[in-house]
Amino acid sequence: MDILPIVIDGTDTASRRTAASALAAELGRSSQPSQSPQTDDLRWVVAADDAPDSLQARQAIQAGPIDEMLAAVHRIELVEVGEGRSYPVVVGPGARRCLPRVLPPKAKRVAVVTQAGVGVDLSDTLTDHDVRVFTIEDGERAKRFDVVADLASAFAQWGMTRNDVVVAIGGGVVTDLGGFVASVYHRGIPVVHVATTLLGQIDAAIGGKCGVNLPEGKNLLGSFWQPAAVLCDTDTLHTLPGREYRSGLGELAKYHFLGGGELDALPLVDRVAACVRIKADVVASDEREGGRRAILNYGHTLAHALESAGTYEIRHGEAVATGLVYAAEVAHRLGRIDSIEVAEHRRVVEHYGQSTTLPAGIGNDEIIELFGRDKKALDGITFVLDGPDGVESVRIDDRDLLTDALEAMRP
Repeated sequence: MDILPIVIDGTDTASRRTAASALAAELGRSSQPSQSPQTDDLRWVVAADDAPDSLQARQAIQAGPIDEMLAAVHRIELVEVGEGRSYPVVVGPGARRCLPRVLPPKAKRVAVVTQAGVGVDLSDTLTDHDVRVFTIEDGERAKRFDVVADLASAFAQWGMTRNDVVVAIGGGVVTDLGGFVASVYHRGIPVVHVATTLLGQIDAAIGGKCGVNLPEGKNLLGSFWQPAAVLCDTDTLHTLPGREYRSGLGELAKYHFLGGGELDALPLVDRVAACVRIKADVVASDEREGGRRAILNYGHTLAHALESAGTYEIRHGEAVATGLVYAAEVAHRLGRIDSIEVAEHRRVVEHYGQSTTLPAGIGNDEIIELFGRDKKALDGITFVLDGPDGVESVRIDDRDLLTDALEAMRP
């Protein structure tokens, strides 16, 4: 039987052996150890899980011969989203070649949503399906409701049904938009994300949040729609434009303060997998952002304001990195953290080559007004801030404090 290495969490080899054997027994399969050439971790070859809504995806991954490219896949993390639902996130070189194995078995039509600048063509892997490629414009401006309507109309004219699948190939813009149109077409059809940017692989494609922008603000129209699978091919990161890769590093910086520790000391594949694992853990505890999941928005209140005010000329990850420093300045003024922790935020952000100052041309009043339009602003301006109990949501009514912290960010 052909096999694929699956990570089994455990504190020691014995516990991982027990977990692997138990899963294998449930699925009527055998288990055996596999030593990774890229890490000293011991992994066990079994099916990932038997959750009702994810079993087809699991079976798809396990079916068929495993070629050398797939054997090089380094990590498979599970995102558990409650009520027995979960899906795999495949991380590593060549991961995109897993696409045929994670598609719903009944799917006949595959609607590929992508952008011209992505440059990833997987049509050769989908010879058993009717495939059409829908290319949206490049950049954040593509996240508009009229684009969603155009895609949905094209799907309907093609005859797509609930058995068919959307495959979003690209960065966060594509997975946000592709996930959203999948969530509303026929009241929801499956979607698989093939994340090709660092930001997409560590954040945007994971967790089921998708949506589009309105003139009044970013991501104000959206839904929670979990993908059937996410493929994070780290080979695609080597071909990214420098600014696009640095934008991903800006988003990655936030994980340092969410339990990621010294992420910069890890090899690339391990770093991506570690971020996926952190986000998966948070999503498992709060799928629809009713509480803990808000911590994933660390740095995002200022980030979304800068993106909206600058008509999205600033990249999302760049804005998040600057937002992390601003959140630290606000937390310091509230007495939640000391100056040493503020300096640590600045150090991490600068380490990833990001700006710790506000861009020119955006006034304090405009920024603070945009704070009030943020999705987290349920009853006044709300920030995600560090503090003695870690990162958490905090309501702030002191406009002068927010202005003073903005001034501290001016060059």
